[in-house]
Amino acid sequence: MAGSKSDYLEAALLRHVLGGPDYERPGVLYVALYTATPTDAGGGTEVSGGGYARASVANVPASWSPAGKNANAISFPESTADWGTVVAFGILDAASGGNLLYWGDLTTAVEILAGENWQFATGALVVTED
Repeated sequence: MAGSKSDYLEAALLRHVLGGPDYERPGVLYVALYTATPTDAGGGTEVSGGGYARASVANVPASWSPAGKNANAISFPESTADWGTVVAFGILDAASGGNLLYWGDLTTAVEILAGENWQFATGALVVTED
């Protein structure tokens, strides 16, 4: 899986470790789906419309394994229209807008059509450090 930590998170962690202001971990993380892959600088094309909303995940140890995998399924709302072909995900610190923290390509692109309830199965969303 290609992907990375965002420039925003890299800078925040450097400041935290090297004596700058402390980075405060968000209490809730939001997983987004993208039809064009973001980069470390952000960007990409997030799915919009058709009932789409980012999936929220409590940022507690029970939600993530020590290996950086989701400990439970991460579900998105039912699509009320076609969302297009999803090729990547992002983890952000807000339900809309906010800061991209991590991003990655999906192993296999998936076309999400109207009426589908798409999810990351337990252990399917993997975050790694580079």
